[in-house]
Amino acid sequence: MPVKDLREWMEKVEAMGELQEVNEANWETEIGAITDLYQQKPGSPALLFDKIPGYPEGHRVLSNSCMSLKRVAFSLELPLDLNPMELVKAWQQKEKNMKPIAPREVTKGPLLENVRVGKDVNLLDFPIPKWHEQDGGRFIGTACLVVMKDPDTGWVNFGAYRVQSDEKDWAILRMSPGRDGIYIRDKYWKQGKPCPVAVVVGQDPLLYMVSGIEVPHGVSEYDYAGGIRGEAYDVVPGPITGIPLPATAELAFEGEMYEGENAPEGPFGEWTGYYAGGVAPEPVIRIKSILHRNNPIILGSAPAIPPSDTTFYRTPMRSAMIWNQLEGAGVAGVKGVWAHELGGGRLFTVVSIEQLHPGSARQAGLVAANCQANAYCGRITIVVDEDIDVTDLNKVLWAVVTRCDPAQDLEIIRRAWSTRLDPLAYPEDRRQLNNRLVIDACIPFEKRKTFPAVATTSPELKAQMMKKWADIFPVKTCK
Repeated sequence: MPVKDLREWMEKVEAMGELQEVNEANWETEIGAITDLYQQKPGSPALLFDKIPGYPEGHRVLSNSCMSLKRVAFSLELPLDLNPMELVKAWQQKEKNMKPIAPREVTKGPLLENVRVGKDVNLLDFPIPKWHEQDGGRFIGTACLVVMKDPDTGWVNFGAYRVQSDEKDWAILRMSPGRDGIYIRDKYWKQGKPCPVAVVVGQDPLLYMVSGIEVPHGVSEYDYAGGIRGEAYDVVPGPITGIPLPATAELAFEGEMYEGENAPEGPFGEWTGYYAGGVAPEPVIRIKSILHRNNPIILGSAPAIPPSDTTFYRTPMRSAMIWNQLEGAGVAGVKGVWAHELGGGRLFTVVSIEQLHPGSARQAGLVAANCQANAYCGRITIVVDEDIDVTDLNKVLWAVVTRCDPAQDLEIIRRAWSTRLDPLAYPEDRRQLNNRLVIDACIPFEKRKTFPAVATTSPELKAQMMKKWADIFPVKTCK
């Protein structure tokens, strides 16, 4: 059964032994630093901060929520005991076959326990962290949903865009070029209207996970997430904008953005591992209302050098989506995909393939490098044979150094879609483009029968040895 809200998610995660409570950490430095130290170890527990100095007990912050494969599987309604590639395959099949389920509008929900408007609007009543030492301020929007509605079609879209919040009644929203939020915002502005927007912080982590992946254009993330859980989300219309908000969310605010009304935003430590975005003018949200539960919980994350809570969940989810899009493009023989966590689930992707015809490895690499699920801010795509475990970086690089001829097995894709969060993006004044590399690390198709055999124990002999010598070969230590 899907969880109904963040609180039930926390209860079940705590029962799994994967929730750590932390009391009396301050918002200025300690919440962000503790989160960063924990997220450097995949599998570390989620962190619930309470008794934050300067705020009432019960006004809490949850971070590191998606930093274990077990919690990712739990949020995706998948079995909890899967290894990384089993999780990718399970999500691949679920994503391929699921049907979107539209949200259900209701008139009541815990989010409406407290509704503040006018002079009562004050974001600083909540313990918003400064996540990194060199951040330009406090950021309430990290593991969030920035929700907008298309003025022409009514399509509801949300994404995990960053929101800086150092003032009581306005915040600053930053979105990367090419994102659906900019597409919707600009529609309002071209019509001479302010753009309504709502920001949700503190929701079922599945919604956060969906907000950070490439849901097809025109499909609402609410519908997509409903399809994953097999049940519609209950939503309530925002009292000012009418934008649908999760009825069981912890905290949300809504307002409007006016064209030309900007404020300096940043810097902010980002998922690439750098303060790469710098400071730039970004649109201001004039906050009209704040809605929150009693004792609200902010769901947040601290992007940093991968792996981080902001990107770890993307690895299995985007791996499966790339796999499905490869097959959808007609690429046959795909045996595995892994969007490595070392690249934040975006910058470094490995595909394994059974070579069924000449050129199939190159085809797989070029499609994988620029399919929709992998188009944003990619850098390196490597294609390997089916005998290589794509999750094992040593095996992948061994294939590169023994099966790739640099004179003929490298392809450069120029002027691809990027972001100023990418430290190598160009041109300098806009930083929206990058170049990327495809490495064919497969045995050359014409040499498959003559290439030297791999010096390793055969699967059959390995199975015999592990059975006979089970006392010295624990299964968990052998891939």
